[in-house]
Order: sequence, then C-alpha cells, then structure tokens
Amino acid sequence: MEDSLNKIAVIGGGSWATAIVKILSDNLTEKEIFWWMRDEVAVKHICKYHHNPNYLSSVEIKVKPENIFTDIKKAIALADMVLLNVPAAFLKQSLKEITAEDLKGKKIISAIKGIVPDENLIIGEFMHQQYQIPLNDIVVISGPCHAEEVALEKLSYLTIASQDMNLACRFAKMINTRYIKTNSSDDIYGTEYGAVLKNIYAVASGICHGVGFGDNFQAVLISNAIREMSRFVDAIHPITRDIKESAYLGDLLVTSYSQFSRNRTFGNMIGKGYTVKSAQLEMNMVAEGYYAVNCIHQINKIHKVNMPIARAVYAVLYEKHAPNTEMKLLADELS
Repeated sequence: MEDSLNKIAVIGGGSWATAIVKILSDNLTEKEIFWWMRDEVAVKHICKYHHNPNYLSSVEIKVKPENIFTDIKKAIALADMVLLNVPAAFLKQSLKEITAEDLKGKKIISAIKGIVPDENLIIGEFMHQQYQIPLNDIVVISGPCHAEEVALEKLSYLTIASQDMNLACRFAKMINTRYIKTNSSDDIYGTEYGAVLKNIYAVASGICHGVGFGDNFQAVLISNAIREMSRFVDAIHPITRDIKESAYLGDLLVTSYSQFSRNRTFGNMIGKGYTVKSAQLEMNMVAEGYYAVNCIHQINKIHKVNMPIARAVYAVLYEKHAPNTEMKLLADELS
C-alpha cells in the first residue's frame, strides 16, 4: 500500500459528512483533510467559528480553514482519497464538473447509503462505469452508525469493505477511534445493497408505526426484512456472507428503530397521512429510502426476487396506495 495515501477529500456538507470529518480528525493517524461543500455561507461560517451551522452544530471542526472549499475540483486535486458523502440522488449533480481524468489514480470511498437514480446503480458500480475507477480502488463504509451519536461520541461500529483487503484495512485504521470500532470486508456489493435496502425497510417500519401497528408487528416486519435482504443480495452477488453481521442486520436494526433514523421518520409521516412532498419539506433532510425503493423496484424486474416489503413501500410511495390498506395486505403475507 502506498505511503502517500494520507490526503483525504470529503465531498458533502450534511450531518454524516460532518460526522465523518469529526472521525477523521479524531483519529491520530497522520493525514490531511480537505472538505468540499456546496453552501458558501456554511463554508464561511465553519472557517470563522469552527462549527457547521446546519448539521451537528455542537461538533468542533478541526479542519484548517484553508482546506475547506466550495471548489470541488480543487479539493479533489489535492487528495489521494476521495470520500463521497452526498445523497445518492444528488451525486451526479455534485460531480458534474469532474472527469475521469480528475479521479485517475485516486482511491474512492463511498459513505453514501443510497443508489443513483436513473442508472439504478450502487455507488461503487456508478463510479466504476462512469469514471473508470478500478473496483479494487473502491471502498464502502457501512454499518449501524448514526451521525448524531458520533457527535456525542457514543460507541459505534463501522464495516469497511473493498475487494482490496489491504486498502480496506488501511482505511479502517484511519477512522478507528476510541468511539469508532472498525472491521473489514471484501463484500462491496452486499454491504452497499444492504445499506440501500435497510433504508427501504426503515421506511416500511415508519409507515407501520404511523398507521398504528405496534412493537409486536415491528419485530415480525424486521425479521422478514432481513430474510428479504438476504434473498436480494444473494441474487445480485452470490458469495458466502453472514447476513447477521452488523453491516447488514445491525444497520437494518438501528435504521428501523432509532429516533435518529430519517427514513423511519419519513415513513412515520407517510403513515400518518403526509404526502411525500410535504414530508420531505418538513424534514429538510433526504430520506434515501424514497429514491431507493424505486431503483430496487426497477432492478428487481430483472431478478424477480420475492420482496413483499419493498413492493409494499413502492406501492405506497409511487403508486399512491393508502398506507393503512397496503400495510394490512403486507401483514397477511408475512410470517
């Protein structure tokens, strides 16, 4: 592994990007952090006051002011590793000025738990196809880890996946702190698709709560969800994996049950009668599960995996079925 991999550009300015910047800053491995975000006002505020005014405002930002940019090409040019941390639906827009040449020779790290609409590609596949990034140069961050708990330095666990296990282990060491524990995996497809699917199931969990289902049904829903996830990832990328590991089951559980889960919150609002647009406006944050369920629906037209939970969420969000009716129909299918 090259010794030069110590300059990291974080792309994105939201809560998870802010949490990642904190993790990287708190890790004692020698490195230089660059940070790009679109919001020029936020950049000026961070440079002056060392706090993100919009997300996790209690977190002290330790990145040097001269290393925080609104010029994405400059941030990427200075880095050996580019950590993508914008909502998947806005990734193409964020990278519109970037060419394959700009990313040549750089390691790409995805902290995006979503799927690129239109192309219906997970982030690793998208970067490989659109920017010619070798699969061995792609790293995926997954696992049960909410940004709000990182801000509070609550003990959290992350799985770092890459087909190059040396690269996975190298990056894992770069984010390991007293409150972040890491492990490594070579399952970039399973961890990415698992991260996409758990958001859909968290939306389902929220919808069920919103229409009045209790904890007993939630347990049945999530036990069925992990089996549904297993069927899908095994169909997409059939390798030996333990679906009970934290990157899959752990992430599903925390996203489906946590007070910090934006996907569960979004689903709960839908279950209570909000329209998609009104729920999105009130949250002022992106619920990746909304976009993901349409992408998975399109992908599954090819694979034809039995996915009653994902199908029910799609019916509510995109076919405008009544949440109460659709969840009752779903309940009759689950075991």
